[in-house]
Order: sequence, then structure tokens, then C-alpha cells
Amino acid sequence: MASVTFEHLTKTYPNGFVSVDNVNLFIEDGEFVVFHGPSGCGKSTILRMIGGLEDITSGEIYLGKELLNDILPRDRRLAMAFQNYTLYKHMNVYDNMALGLRLRDLPRPVIDSRVKFAAQFFGISDVLTAKLRAISDSQRQRVALGRAIVCQPKVLLVDEDFARQNDDRRSEMLHDILKINSELGITILYVTNDYEEAVSLGKRIVYMKDGKIVSFGDIYN
Repeated sequence: MASVTFEHLTKTYPNGFVSVDNVNLFIEDGEFVVFHGPSGCGKSTILRMIGGLEDITSGEIYLGKELLNDILPRDRRLAMAFQNYTLYKHMNVYDNMALGLRLRDLPRPVIDSRVKFAAQFFGISDVLTAKLRAISDSQRQRVALGRAIVCQPKVLLVDEDFARQNDDRRSEMLHDILKINSELGITILYVTNDYEEAVSLGKRIVYMKDGKIVSFGDIYN
């Protein structure tokens, strides 16, 4: 998989607001790191800059040794699980999970193998032919995660809004992303406003305030 490095990472909006202020950080290959802090502290902005959804004002982001700044979002070896994960209701589960692979023109046997592995991994093999409207919200969430891992990302970015609607779904999502990290070795960056949740995960925590990293480590455990 890959490490993630920020060097003097800064995001300033046109109105002068500094969302991310000269952040330096190294996240090891295969780590699960929690970004925690109050709303507006810059933690979600960092994830969006990694994913290419926000422009970087200054500084660098590296995935392993690869500089991400000028790489198009679709060409970055990472996946995102945000609230608006956009599953296509007119497609069945299999086709939703396979879509990104088909757009990359991968061979059919490769697509089939990866989709079936992801379905087995998340326990949704029995609904592969079902339409989205016929499955539960929990299963849809797993379809979204399955679509992320079939692309074999080096890093998975997860924003807490991905499962904000329901406590049970949130608990299932946390279980699933911990499993992705431990069994597939994918580096995970997870954003949360919830202090108790950040602590309960038992992972290294980046605590942010006013766009800066206040602390990074195991100090909350």
C-alpha cells in the first residue's frame, strides 16, 4: 500500500479564510489514522485535498514517493467514502461495484474476480443481482465500500458523514473499515467530530484546531 505525507500543506479560500494552515504530517503505510477536532478545523478539507476535490493553495501531498498535487483525481491510487457516494439505482449491485473497473477497460475476468471478492468480503454475495431499491441501507453502504476496494486503492479516505444518518449504520461502517485496514492492509484516514468515537477506535489520532495539528499520537488512549 502506501504512506501519506503532508509538507507545509495549506488551504486558503478567496475570502482569506485559512482552512488548513501549514500542516506537516507523515502517516505510515498501512496505518489507520483518525482526524478529530471541532467543525471547521480543517480535517475534512485535508481529505478533500488528498482526493483532489479541493485545490491545494501551497505545500505538497505525497502518496508514497508520488507527488499528488498535479495528478488528476481519477488517476490517484486512492478511494473515497463520503456521504454522497452516488450509487446508481437503475443498476444492480454487481454493476455498481464493477462500474469503475469497466471505465478503466479492465478485462472481464479481472472485473468479475474483484467484484466477487469484494462481495464475499462484505457479506453481500447473495444480493449481487439485486437492484439498489431492493436492498437495505446497510447493504447499500457496503456496496459503496465494495466499489471502493475493487479498484485496489493504496489509501481509503472516510468522512464521518458517510454514515451519519443512523447509529447502527455508523457502527457497521466502522467495523467494515477496520476490517479493510486489518485484513487488506489499506491505509485509512478517517475524519470524526466525535471524541468518544475517536478514542474508542484505539488508533493514532490527529487532533486539529483552527487549521493546525495540535497533537498526533496515542495520547487519548
